[in-house]
Amino acid sequence: MQPSDIRSQYMQRLGQVFCMVFGDDDLVITEESNSGSIDEWDSLMHITLVIAVEKEFKLRLNPSEVGKLNNVGEMLDFLIAKTQSNGQN
Repeated sequence: MQPSDIRSQYMQRLGQVFCMVFGDDDLVITEESNSGSIDEWDSLMHITLVIAVEKEFKLRLNPSEVGKLNNVGEMLDFLIAKTQSNGQN
């Protein structure tokens, strides 16, 4: 699978997670989306989002690593690197 295909697939999966967590099937995220661009994304929703991402991608995320991510694009980069280092896709 090409890197762009993996990125696109992961973005689609993240989009589904965001829709589920925020209870909005019409929510569209971009790589620039962040807690400032989604009204409901507060600290509690952030924890819920991290747990949902862990379940979707079958990972354990380190809070200090997650805390450094500024937007969806950085989360995407992180997830791709983490899953590839674990031999997942």
